[in-house]
Amino acid sequence: MQEQPESPENPQTRRLPPGQQLVADDRWPWVGERSAAGADRPWTLAIKGLVMQPTVFSLQQLAELPQTSIVTDIHCVTRWSKLDVGFAGVLLETVLRKCQAQPSARFVSFMARSSRNHSSSLPLQEAVDLGTLLATSVNGQPLPPDHGGPLRGVVPGKYFYKSVKWVERIELLAADRPGFWESDSGYHNQADPWQEQRYIASSVDRREAARLIESRNFSGLDLLSIDVQNLDLAGLQASTATLRNANFSGCQLARADFRQANLSNACFRGADLRGTDFRDADLEGADFAVADLRGANLGGCSLFGTSFCDTEGDKITNSARTDQHTTIDESAMDVLTEPQQRWLQAFLARLP
Repeated sequence: MQEQPESPENPQTRRLPPGQQLVADDRWPWVGERSAAGADRPWTLAIKGLVMQPTVFSLQQLAELPQTSIVTDIHCVTRWSKLDVGFAGVLLETVLRKCQAQPSARFVSFMARSSRNHSSSLPLQEAVDLGTLLATSVNGQPLPPDHGGPLRGVVPGKYFYKSVKWVERIELLAADRPGFWESDSGYHNQADPWQEQRYIASSVDRREAARLIESRNFSGLDLLSIDVQNLDLAGLQASTATLRNANFSGCQLARADFRQANLSNACFRGADLRGTDFRDADLEGADFAVADLRGANLGGCSLFGTSFCDTEGDKITNSARTDQHTTIDESAMDVLTEPQQRWLQAFLARLP
């Protein structure tokens, strides 16, 4: 695993990959679906593909295999981290030893019992070397359903989307088969948080981007990682658009419409967002430092990992600009990291 860079901050900060924020010790944000599909059915884990002995394990049979406990850090692609999380279960290596991988097996695919058929893949040897765990408990308690219980993969050293919830099938493959998160959601296949491997390249070419910018209408479109920094896009129509990892830094976006848009990990640093409508948008991991949010409406937004300021130790810097017409739900306090909570508290205290 790559050596973590040094930092002048406290020891916890030194363990944070670039662009990540710590959540409080007692919080673990949920991401995506809240429950497995068909959770009332008996749970089994099927090992298939390039194995000598395809096997279906019940949870009881997994519990009878040698158990392993690990303590690892969670780094979500939407920019929040949780340190020193204790998981217990069965190592992937232990299960594969029972099933015997064929010599041609090079990759492993983890598939979930979910309505969207979530899945992800890893090179087989890397998955073993990282100590991939099939976890059934967390911090001494059964893994709750909204966090992947009764069985989820845990892949130390990767963004947490590689740790698939509700695992019910593992398949060994000769060639890679990128899963839901990589093929459908555009997440990076390597997922190294220290390299900030969050997303693949932009899903739109320059000619198409230029046409859309001219029209100022992104509504309903999927424009992964589009880069429009420092452009005048005042009044942009982008309701229900998928704009994950978009770069709007320095943009003129006054009175834009981002209602119900997916803006996870979007950058709005220094943008003019006066009167912009974000209602019910997904703003997980979005960066609003130095942005002008006067009159902006962020009501009903998902704000896990969202930043409204920078921090230097305990000092808040580069705060977003707000006024009495800025709307941010007070309930967002529970999902923000501690420095962002302090920023929100200061904002709420200024309201008449």
